[in-house]
Amino acid sequence: MYVQKLTFTLFLFIILLTGCGLETKNFTEFYKNDLEDVTKIQVTDGSTGYSKIITDKKVIGDFLSEIKDVQFIPEENQEDRAGFRYAISLYEGEQMTFIFTENEVTDYYYYTEPDIYPIVDSLYKNTKLEEE
Repeated sequence: MYVQKLTFTLFLFIILLTGCGLETKNFTEFYKNDLEDVTKIQVTDGSTGYSKIITDKKVIGDFLSEIKDVQFIPEENQEDRAGFRYAISLYEGEQMTFIFTENEVTDYYYYTEPDIYPIVDSLYKNTKLEEE
């Protein structure tokens, strides 16, 4: 009986430890490369499938500066979801170095403080870009 209780307690402890692996991070903690090296950003609209490409260094720098300290806070519910509003891909040269959506990074779901959606929405809608 004692062994069963001990085994059950140990099992619960391990489950709790593995479930608590997500932590709040800012954008720069996710992006392991130097943000200065980003040469292109592709923003894909999840509702239309259209993408816009940004290669203007000033626009890229301003955007990355605006999101670098955004906090990504893990959602309690990590169940799979369908769709996204925007997906953002970062490139160094022609190599994609990172991709995320406004609520998903590295296959985990987050909400952001401040809300990253208006920042990305403004970039997509207000910057003159070539659609792909």
